[in-house]
Amino acid sequence: MSGAAATAGVSKFQSFMNHPAGPKTVFFWAPLMKWCLVAAGLKDMSRPADKLSVSQNIALAATGMIWVRYSLVITPVNYSLAAVNFFVGMSGLTQLGRIAHHRMNHPEEGSKTN
Repeated sequence: MSGAAATAGVSKFQSFMNHPAGPKTVFFWAPLMKWCLVAAGLKDMSRPADKLSVSQNIALAATGMIWVRYSLVITPVNYSLAAVNFFVGMSGLTQLGRIAHHRMNHPEEGSKTN
């Protein structure tokens, strides 16, 4: 590449690198690492519902939804953080739904463990 195309490519790369939410900041790396929580939530879909933790999934759902709101009001607005937290919250809510469904359909199992 040479000329205007090379200059445009370099300036776009520099713009990305120096963005307020770019890879030199926590605003870039935190959402990237948080996708592991989403992956863990997806992995938990293969676990039996009676083995899932209610308190853990309440925490995931609540923090996910709280941080969606926060990531949209901070400066710079961080859409990648909002997206990952939305999916963290949804994975928590999905697991809570699975737990509730299991407990409604198998009430006898709840009395055995108490």
